[in-house]
Amino acid sequence: QVQLVESGGGLVQPGGSLRLSCAASGNIFSIGTMGWYRQAPGKQRELVAMITKGGSTNYADSVKGRFTISRDNTKRIVYLQMNSLKPEATAVYYCKRASATRGVSWGQGTQVIVAS
Repeated sequence: QVQLVESGGGLVQPGGSLRLSCAASGNIFSIGTMGWYRQAPGKQRELVAMITKGGSTNYADSVKGRFTISRDNTKRIVYLQMNSLKPEATAVYYCKRASATRGVSWGQGTQVIVAS
């Protein structure tokens, strides 16, 4: 069983920054391809950022230039650095792992609220 635990969410002022962490554990060799998704009230879950085993990244257009995804393979942690946060970034953020042998795994989510 693959376990993903997100942390770092909370309340932040517009224009501020926040860093989310996703710790992967279980019977896995590596953290594989990891992604951050978010789901705002009344909306579908959407991709925010993704990082491959090789370190290649891609971002949603709405966050490109402001968010940065990174990984620490030794610690098996994936990060999402969020800068210049806007109120529309308010959502539950989920960590996702994908691998050929384990399929897709999701974390429990961490709430991010961007408001004064």
